[in-house]
Amino acid sequence: MALLGNLRHRPARRLSQLYAGLVLYGISMALMVRSGLGLDPWDVLHQGLSERTGLSFGTVTIAVGALVLLLWIPLRQRPGLGTVSNVVVIGLVVDATLALLPDGGPLGVRIALLIVGIVANGAATGLYLGAQLGPGPRDGLMTGFVARRPGWSIRLVRTVIEVTVLALGWLLGGTVGVGTVAYALAIGPLAHLFIPVFAVPAADTGTATPDAAPDVAPAG
Repeated sequence: MALLGNLRHRPARRLSQLYAGLVLYGISMALMVRSGLGLDPWDVLHQGLSERTGLSFGTVTIAVGALVLLLWIPLRQRPGLGTVSNVVVIGLVVDATLALLPDGGPLGVRIALLIVGIVANGAATGLYLGAQLGPGPRDGLMTGFVARRPGWSIRLVRTVIEVTVLALGWLLGGTVGVGTVAYALAIGPLAHLFIPVFAVPAADTGTATPDAAPDVAPAG
């Protein structure tokens, strides 16, 4: 029952918004990959692991998401439907999009892919978090650490995790570049813009109360 969260309240909107957001998130990741200008920290790790193992980008994304979700157990975090869907759907969509989308080509096209990818990622974050059916596994990892260590700020935990992930991904061969910096600067304001827009009003008060702020990671 915990997995379903608030699904009884506006189920059609929540489900459609959740899966629209996850699909858009996967597409946005593929756009940034094809730009070749740099990825967000978790995707740098995914790309590095993909290159080292020979597995597809999406397969690695699913595998890493599943491993991160296992870390929720000692942190006593409870996944929602959106959490489990995040692990599977994004990886499948990013692989399908990469199969259809050619490399960016000229620099102008690659810059356009990067910009569209970052903006789409922010909108996707607002969609799936606004559905209030559970955060992504990486989001829950951060909030879980903060819950177990009240003296730690989510900003500190997020920074430590993402710097570690970024460094590991770079060492494995993931792409770090201007896109990585652009994403870091833009995703916070974009999420701040889109999350209230797509937040589903709570059943009792009519106010929107989305889940905790994302790692944006989505990541997810």
